[in-house]
Amino acid sequence: MEAPGPVTRAAARKRAPTIPEEPERRPGQRRPRRRIEEQEEAVFREVVSFTPEPLPARYYDKDTTKPVSFYFSSLEELLAWTPDVEDSFNVALEPSECRQPPLSSQRPRTLLCHDMMGGYLDDKFIQGSAARSPYCFYHWQCIDIFVYFSHHTVTIPPVGWTNAAHRHGVCVLGTFITEWKDGAQLCEAFLAGDERSYRAVADQLVLIAQFFRFDGWLVNIENSLSPAAVGNVPHFLRYLSAQLHQRVPGGLVLWYDSVVSSGQLKWQDELNQHNRVFFDACDGFFTNYNWREEHLERMRGPAGGRRADVYVGVDVFARSRVVGGQFDTHKSLELIRKHGFSAALFAPGWVYECLEKKDFFQNQDKFWALLERYLPTHSICSLPFVTSFCLGMGTRRVRYGQEEAVGPWYHPSAQEIQPLFAEHRLEEDGRGWVRTSCCLADAWHGGSSLLIRGVIPPEVGPVAVRLFSLHVPVPPKIFLSLVYKLEGPSAVEVALELTTGDAGSCHVGGLWTLDETSSRHSPRPLRVPPTKLARWVGRCGQQLHGGWVQRCYEVNLRGCLLGDLLVSFARPAGSREEASFVCRLGEIQVVDADSLLRPLPRVQAVTVSRVRWQSEEEEEGGAPARLRLSCTLHWSYLLSPIRCFRIHCLPGSGGGSPHGGPPGPDKPVLLGLAFVNQYRVVELPVAAAGPGRDGRVHFLVEPVPKEGFLVPQAEWGRAALLYSLPQL
Repeated sequence: MEAPGPVTRAAARKRAPTIPEEPERRPGQRRPRRRIEEQEEAVFREVVSFTPEPLPARYYDKDTTKPVSFYFSSLEELLAWTPDVEDSFNVALEPSECRQPPLSSQRPRTLLCHDMMGGYLDDKFIQGSAARSPYCFYHWQCIDIFVYFSHHTVTIPPVGWTNAAHRHGVCVLGTFITEWKDGAQLCEAFLAGDERSYRAVADQLVLIAQFFRFDGWLVNIENSLSPAAVGNVPHFLRYLSAQLHQRVPGGLVLWYDSVVSSGQLKWQDELNQHNRVFFDACDGFFTNYNWREEHLERMRGPAGGRRADVYVGVDVFARSRVVGGQFDTHKSLELIRKHGFSAALFAPGWVYECLEKKDFFQNQDKFWALLERYLPTHSICSLPFVTSFCLGMGTRRVRYGQEEAVGPWYHPSAQEIQPLFAEHRLEEDGRGWVRTSCCLADAWHGGSSLLIRGVIPPEVGPVAVRLFSLHVPVPPKIFLSLVYKLEGPSAVEVALELTTGDAGSCHVGGLWTLDETSSRHSPRPLRVPPTKLARWVGRCGQQLHGGWVQRCYEVNLRGCLLGDLLVSFARPAGSREEASFVCRLGEIQVVDADSLLRPLPRVQAVTVSRVRWQSEEEEEGGAPARLRLSCTLHWSYLLSPIRCFRIHCLPGSGGGSPHGGPPGPDKPVLLGLAFVNQYRVVELPVAAAGPGRDGRVHFLVEPVPKEGFLVPQAEWGRAALLYSLPQL
């Protein structure tokens, strides 16, 4: 039975019902439509109107109303900001993954400063776009810190970058920059007065990082300062750093080499007595780019025991007088590491901006391969560990081997954990080799897979390719899964391998030890999957869609650390011939057996709000034959066990189907992916309601657990929108 409540805009103004789990509203924003409980499905009523309430311009693309990431261009905007429900689109899924060594270790680090064509390009679309050839970064295991840089006063990293970086244990910083005459006036406004002014700015910067779940700021003052203003800069940096450390675990504040202690804008290309006061007040110092080795030698004194906190700038575009940039960037890295400093690679998107787009992946792999020896990797130290090697882009979308949609897509938040990319020579004469690379031509889940090609000479035994570095205290029982596909008439055997370390007294079960002198093992295949784990292991050992094969393994460990994950290739037993192979990896999973038995929370309290209608075409008499619906879905769910949400629709009775006929109840249409508890439906085609009849569209919110198993549709969140034309 329908609960009492408003069904028209006029009635909505007269009565304001209370909606359970209602998201926070701004003054003047309408409440979501009245909810009716109907077999656990929330139902909302809407009278179609073509005069919608305006959407706040900062949060939505003006042409499509798609949610977008944003920045602040002035001090006034920064100080006026308070968290709003619209801001939630841009919140990262979770903090950075645990990693080893921690960022706080004194091992020299690698910082990537992403500066591309002003920023906020295709990456600004929070729910993804149909970009055909977007920039994509995937060598995450080689870097420690990612800075999103633009020339806007307050650059908030687009959430897709934060989600991808955090998944790899990489810290993400925004940029606070002032420049030119306007920048000098801005600095005078908040730095030349008393502490209340600079503390107010620092408090807002901390609140922004905390709310959006990124990790701190690069502070870049590129204009001269008055004596009063420059005198307060160390106090500002010290206060900003202290507050950030208190509210954002692992937070960082870095200072860029620009202004000196006299207030002059005078790049030093080194840490010295003219700028050390700023270094002493924050977490690190990012040098300008025109240094020589003598600058590095001189810096060793001022840096003292904090050499790893000095990030020596390398302009990959090789502008001005630099040691090495472009494909000679390794020359700069060699000197930086020789003297024990961290490196800051500025604009490595040079390979995308300046070289042929069609060769982007080859050029990017070449660039990072040249730096490999100078880039220490880090390890991920938490379970579950699951990746389908998806780059967050593709030419089609695939789900477990079955094609879901055709056409280009780009969604950085959907990028999964990426491996170590490398080329390995097996013999000095070059006859044997193995090479890993991205592959958009085929996918098991998402838009891409990992392509491994190689040649194994007759005199070479099995070849193991190291893909991931882990540092995980292993629970008593873990399950592993490998999905792969061999191309062509290859006879090689494919197996998953792992290494273990001693976390006390390491006991190993369910493994073949490959070498008694090493810790490398091959897990034994899972012959009879436990009944309780059917939802996870249902495909094990089977030939799957598209020619993929899944192998599952059970491993019993006690007192061990899980180290590297490798995949090995071997000729069949007794074969002495050269073996060439082409193998695609579709997925690797390492999960705690106990986590597979824990019940998942349900998606609850799905609401529909911010409804907008557009008329697509008209029938005779002026009535619309088809409509386009935009609205915001919001729901309640504990995010920690989730990989993402898949948002579906089911056009229902009354309105019919926008595709020419009602799909069955088991055929929901995928709208997109969400990585927070809300999603903006944009211009969804729906049939107009007939005279005296309601149109109906159902929305379904499918949670996707980190462990990768399918959640039954009965456990998805559901809401329905009933709509009718206004009575004449």
